[in-house]
Amino acid sequence: MTLALNQRTVGLRMSGHRAGQKLESLIGNTPLLGFSRINAHLPEDVQIFAKAEWQNPGGSVKDRAALNIILSAERDGLLTPSKTILDSTSGNTGIAYAMIGGARGYRVKLFMPANVSPERLQILQAYGVELVLTDPLEGSDGAITAVRELAAAKPSNYFYANQYNNPANWQAHYHTTAVEIWEQTDGQITHFLAGLGTTGTFTGTVRRLKELNPNIQAISIQPDSPFNGLEGLKHIPTAIRPGIYDEELVDANLEISTEATYVMARRLAREEGYLVGISSAAAMLGALQVAEAVADRGESAVIVTVFPDNAYKYLSESFWAEG
Repeated sequence: MTLALNQRTVGLRMSGHRAGQKLESLIGNTPLLGFSRINAHLPEDVQIFAKAEWQNPGGSVKDRAALNIILSAERDGLLTPSKTILDSTSGNTGIAYAMIGGARGYRVKLFMPANVSPERLQILQAYGVELVLTDPLEGSDGAITAVRELAAAKPSNYFYANQYNNPANWQAHYHTTAVEIWEQTDGQITHFLAGLGTTGTFTGTVRRLKELNPNIQAISIQPDSPFNGLEGLKHIPTAIRPGIYDEELVDANLEISTEATYVMARRLAREEGYLVGISSAAAMLGALQVAEAVADRGESAVIVTVFPDNAYKYLSESFWAEG
């Protein structure tokens, strides 16, 4: 089994956009990337692809969820011009709220750990977002706890987007990401992998893909320790569990180390030309593990993962200069 979109030639499929379209119409329809060197040890019929989600206008996969959360809230009367969009974030969803909020005329207030990358803080400040920085030792869970307190104290002032528990998060991927992957692989996808943060990408994409083909294997990716450097990903056993997470969808889980992820991030840049973010590198590590196991069994596979963003918001990290 070999796709017409072969990873050795790195063919890309993406929908074109006409000039003059509104910003929101540019969200989604991201290309499917192939690889040529990192996967060179694999047989031809074990293929790996990744969705280039940094091509969304806000620079990450979170544009999809943020747009659906905001549009759903408007439709349901939960978000009105007098209310401020409120949520906790590790950065990318907050940037998406800020971008879409600016386009639609909403104020945005965000709670986030104080140790998020300085690039993310600068982007949010450029958008004019009101920021509350929480204890870095408490990570994303500390930001979640703090924002819940404000949302409960002043419900009339805010629309609490609540990305970890809002079904509009996973529904965005059910209706867009999964459908794109199915079409881009001509329905030949055999394995799907995604990192667990809010879990919206994994839950929504897998739920739809398994409706299309119940035999597709769904593999979740998370850090191997609660103390890690994989910004945006959760160590589910020790973190506040997202309400939208559906563990029944998981066929296998891979735990990824911070150190191996940093090495892979450098490899993707230097061997493939893809300067991607930390969670993207973790996804590639997982995809390679799955691909190597499939190859060892003498099977064929079309493995698809998601690269949530590029590296531009992480370049202040020291690991880039190593190796």
